[in-house]
Amino acid sequence: MGSEKSSANVEAGSSKNWVVASTVFGSIVEWYDFYIYGTAAALVFGKLFFPTSDPFVATIAALLTFAVGLFARPFGAVLFGHFGDRIGRKSVMLFTMILMGVPTVLIGCLPTYATVGVWAPVMLVTLRIVQGLALGGEWGGAVLMAVEHAPGHRKSVFGSLPQMGVPAGVLLSAGVFALVTRMPEADFLEWGWRLPFLISSILIGFAIFVRMRIQESPEFELARKEERIERIPIVAVLKRNMPAVALAAGAKLGEVTLFFLTTVYLVSYCTGKLGLPRDFVLGLVVSGAALALVNMPIAGWLGDRFGARRIYVLGAVLLAIVSFPMFFLLETKAPVAMAVAFIVPIGFVFPLMFGPQPSLYSKQFPAELRYSGMSLGVSLASAAGGGLAPVIATTLVQSSGNSLQVGYYMAGMALVSAVSAYMMKRA
Repeated sequence: MGSEKSSANVEAGSSKNWVVASTVFGSIVEWYDFYIYGTAAALVFGKLFFPTSDPFVATIAALLTFAVGLFARPFGAVLFGHFGDRIGRKSVMLFTMILMGVPTVLIGCLPTYATVGVWAPVMLVTLRIVQGLALGGEWGGAVLMAVEHAPGHRKSVFGSLPQMGVPAGVLLSAGVFALVTRMPEADFLEWGWRLPFLISSILIGFAIFVRMRIQESPEFELARKEERIERIPIVAVLKRNMPAVALAAGAKLGEVTLFFLTTVYLVSYCTGKLGLPRDFVLGLVVSGAALALVNMPIAGWLGDRFGARRIYVLGAVLLAIVSFPMFFLLETKAPVAMAVAFIVPIGFVFPLMFGPQPSLYSKQFPAELRYSGMSLGVSLASAAGGGLAPVIATTLVQSSGNSLQVGYYMAGMALVSAVSAYMMKRA
């Protein structure tokens, strides 16, 4: 009897280890795939796919294709949220991994505008839309598998683990681009930019292998056993949980605006408008992402210790406070000041919001509607906040000549997040 109990405990522990490994590594690959596009849009896509005599127009066009992926994300949230709440989290996670990976590799093989003309940006945008659909379903599945497998007193720290995939994906993508940008300019523009996309094929294969070994979420299995599964989950969410969706979207705005401004827009602004070396700017992104990676589980632990909602609100208020100083320091072009401007918001403030987010958001919806509700709220904010942030920031700088107005814009988004999170259920 004792040996059977011990064996069951070992099997349960092993299952949780695979869940953690699959959600963390899978998230790293998904976000690596998504963010290498953003880095490429900031550095090369304007030149290769949207050639024009006006660099501002080319940059806006390239950044809009990045936004297209985020605007496709809510549709992916509805589609894959439906199946995640109907048939389970595991199978959807496997499919979204493939759906993200294949377009990424294909982008690395695309001909440019110089070769096929207007068909080049058409193909690029099409593949970006597919990536956005995949991301809309990926996040909800990964964080729910972690939170729903976690013990009751550790849901925040478990939920923070797949969130590590975001800074890790940025770290990996910026690191790879930092290496390939050391190539001669002609080689980088000819074929070097393709390497980060092609490398993804190796990562995807391993991530699929790991995800195939995990068990289904116990909370979803319980909902299915108790026959609580909805025929059309998104309809039930819109009828019964629309305020929760709206609060989830509002709470997400500040965090996602910060992240996409830092990892996409500022790469373009600092290398273009400020004339700084690409490897220096990417090095700052890498440093901030590395700190965020370390601080993410710490923020999750703080969520378990003091309450996920409380830590989230604290992070949003701090973001509002640091927003204007961040962009003021960037304008100095002083290396130390710029390092502070990049590293403090993304390395220390961002994790306070992003780490406890899965635990906080999961409390807002019942298990049978959780995949759809969480994914929809997050995806709407990602489109409105993250997708438009680089475009809005570029337009503000074009009109004012500097980035200071962007600081006010980001502070406004942070305050919306603070109020929204405060109004959510405690977690």
